[in-house]
Amino acid sequence: MSIFRRIGEIVRSNRPEPPRTSINPYEETKVGDIVAVGLNEYVVSGKVVYFDRGYPPHRYAYYLQDGAEISCLIVEKGRVYECFHCTFLEGGLDTPDDVPTHLEINGSTGYDLEHQRYDLTRTEGNTDFRSGDEVIVWKYFGDGDNSFYLQWQDGKFVALQGERASNADIKFMKSG
Repeated sequence: MSIFRRIGEIVRSNRPEPPRTSINPYEETKVGDIVAVGLNEYVVSGKVVYFDRGYPPHRYAYYLQDGAEISCLIVEKGRVYECFHCTFLEGGLDTPDDVPTHLEINGSTGYDLEHQRYDLTRTEGNTDFRSGDEVIVWKYFGDGDNSFYLQWQDGKFVALQGERASNADIKFMKSG
């Protein structure tokens, strides 16, 4: 081993390691990654990113697949990340003008409108929406940690009912 090569190795070993970029799993999970909610593990089969033109995203919807069952993890970005694990509901309305401020589901569960907003979407994988189009989102709150989301894009409604999931119960794992 030459003296110059040895000196080069010593110099390289004393260099500080380059800073590692931190990855935010709430925002950077991709289709094909694994998400564990509670004791169940799901494969992310689709992702919808909601944003206002010129602003960073404020909501993420991960379509979670477990066999033939598909559910949705909605991540609301604020001072902290709020997560809601939801199931899809069937039913429908004709136009966005028909959306009420109070909902009754199965005659027993009531929800009140929290807010309505217009967003743009960016999608990956299998979702109910197209990328780059406007979507209207109505968020309702119910008893306890129950929430209801109603979304409309280009004549199609998507309804989601679920409850708040503790951030400690959610684990994101990268695939391959």
